[in-house]
Amino acid sequence: MNTEKTYYFSVLKQQIASTFLASHAASSDICEWKGNTITDFQEDLRSKTKGSISEKWFYTYIKNDAEKLPRVDMLNLLSVYVGCENWNDFMQKNVETKAKNEIEATEVKASSRRSVYLLFIVPLLAFGIYSLYPKENTFSFCFTDADQREAITKIPLDIEVIRNNESSLYFKTDSLGCFSYTTPENELKFVVKSPYHKTDTIVRHINSSTHKTVQLQTDDYALMLLYYANGNKNDWKKRRVQLNELISENAQIYRAFKNNIGIEIYTKKEFINLLTIPTSTLKKMQILDKVYANNKIVKLKFMIQ
Repeated sequence: MNTEKTYYFSVLKQQIASTFLASHAASSDICEWKGNTITDFQEDLRSKTKGSISEKWFYTYIKNDAEKLPRVDMLNLLSVYVGCENWNDFMQKNVETKAKNEIEATEVKASSRRSVYLLFIVPLLAFGIYSLYPKENTFSFCFTDADQREAITKIPLDIEVIRNNESSLYFKTDSLGCFSYTTPENELKFVVKSPYHKTDTIVRHINSSTHKTVQLQTDDYALMLLYYANGNKNDWKKRRVQLNELISENAQIYRAFKNNIGIEIYTKKEFINLLTIPTSTLKKMQILDKVYANNKIVKLKFMIQ
């Protein structure tokens, strides 16, 4: 593999992560992405470039060190995602940046030989002044329902902030479905819980945008169990109407099986029935991928764990 192009592909992956983190919560290390994070990235890529990649492609070229670079059309697509015209434009811009950094490094090195005294004294003074003013970072999040794409405001969500070598802190979202936390740390990790949404763990670095909308997946099993336990036929019917409006009439719905032993095709009606009866199958369901068009789901893949 061309070592220089391998370097630029690694830089591209870093910029892909930075672009995605500007509007999503995920690990700053793209190699750690999985499940819903990859699904959210696929949707973000489609919305910004009108192109798409498969989950298999992501695992082959992004999460792992492939033996060769992806095809140039895929490199062009990802380069557009990070704000460049194509792969060549991306490399050219980073060649210029790399050269500039090397020149600056050379100048600094030459200057250091002439100014050893300043090299040690100035950073010490700067550090001393900086230490007198501890920096605080504020992280802000608002939570929305992934299906309805509306703010979750009817019930407060439980937030558990996980701290290194310290006990967790507990909060609830406000009336707007939002949560803020100020800390001297550069990274925040917390767990968000809801009675009717699936629990999610969020990791966020301060380098990404200061405000973030987080989508939570509906826990259909918990929701249907509530309706059945309370004999709430009206809300149960309302949920079926919501799903009917959300899913396109011609939606392609696939159930994938473990170990890639095959797939099963579901009709829209069959899938809605599956989502509105609190069975053990529904409890174990995991959505693998969703594709929207005109605010309706046109393609969906799921698995029963």
